[in-house]
Amino acid sequence: MDAPPRGGGGAGAPQHRQQPPPPPPPGAGNPIPILLLFLVIVAMVLVPSTSSLKSSFTIMHQVPEGHVGVYWRGGALLNTITEPGFHFKLPLITQYEPVQVTLQTDLVRDIPCGTKGGVMINFEKIEVVNRLRKEYVYDTLLNYGVQYDNTWIYDKIHHEINQFCSSHSLQQVYIDMFDQIDEKMKDAIQVDCTRYAPGIEILSVRVTKPLIPESIRKNFEHMEEERTKVLIAIEKQRVVEKEAETAKKMAISEAEKSASVSKIHMEQKLMEKDSERMQQEIENHMYMAHEKSLADAAFYRVMKEAEANKLKLTPQFLELKFIEAIADNTKIFFGEKVPNMVLDQRLLGNFLHRMSGDVAAKEANLDEVSTGDGRSEI
Repeated sequence: MDAPPRGGGGAGAPQHRQQPPPPPPPGAGNPIPILLLFLVIVAMVLVPSTSSLKSSFTIMHQVPEGHVGVYWRGGALLNTITEPGFHFKLPLITQYEPVQVTLQTDLVRDIPCGTKGGVMINFEKIEVVNRLRKEYVYDTLLNYGVQYDNTWIYDKIHHEINQFCSSHSLQQVYIDMFDQIDEKMKDAIQVDCTRYAPGIEILSVRVTKPLIPESIRKNFEHMEEERTKVLIAIEKQRVVEKEAETAKKMAISEAEKSASVSKIHMEQKLMEKDSERMQQEIENHMYMAHEKSLADAAFYRVMKEAEANKLKLTPQFLELKFIEAIADNTKIFFGEKVPNMVLDQRLLGNFLHRMSGDVAAKEANLDEVSTGDGRSEI
């Protein structure tokens, strides 16, 4: 068999034609609708919202720090509380709202009130520092809504300020009791919040000075000036009294100092005199002891001499002394009885007897002296 010819040049061979490409679908050449659809999806998923309409369309939302997320579905509050961060919800069905649970300051402005005397005053600004406890968020929003502070902060401040002003005079509100308004407002609001909305905690209340009529304000200023003058006069009087009291204390201190110095000097002189007296007494005792020892020595010497004389004054010794005395005289006077002067034994005996009497008298006197000294010493 012969093969068919190649190349398709022969007669009767089939002809192959190229098919045209299929037409593109409508809109395939325009990318704008696809881009718009992508942007809508991104906005619905990623863009956080603050309004209720936008929050209805978002799928993912962000709860900021210091807040919790609360949700409504079909107008009913859900018992779901979310922490800070990213969360998901159903769009168009679930609504979301962040609620602050940290400290916040609510500023209440322009609070008019009338005092007990009928004077109208206006508190320009009152600040209330409060906090909503996290565990009471659901109950508070269920009873009072997201704007719970309108009921328990703003409206309550107006009510309590008017109650306070209506029961006090302008003098009390503006001056006497102004420093107590902060605590009274805090206590009054906290009592009702604890009873009806326990999740609301009032930390402090700051009240500014109210605005009063100009004429009354000038009167108060004049009164304050007069009061200041009185206080200045009182302070001057106190200063003068203090100065007088200080001078008096200084004078008393100087007098006490002088008295103390005089007393010290007097005691010093007394001590010196006492020391001199004791020294004199010691010297007197020493002198008496010395004189006594001299007297005792003299007495002992005399006694010993008397004893010695008593032993020596014998007739033989006296005769010897008489002869020696006569022999020592260079001149001898002779009288009528000269021959008998030396040889007269009777004359010599009288002389010796007289000498013995003198010695005995001296011994008697010495015995009396010694007896008297012994009695005085006893």
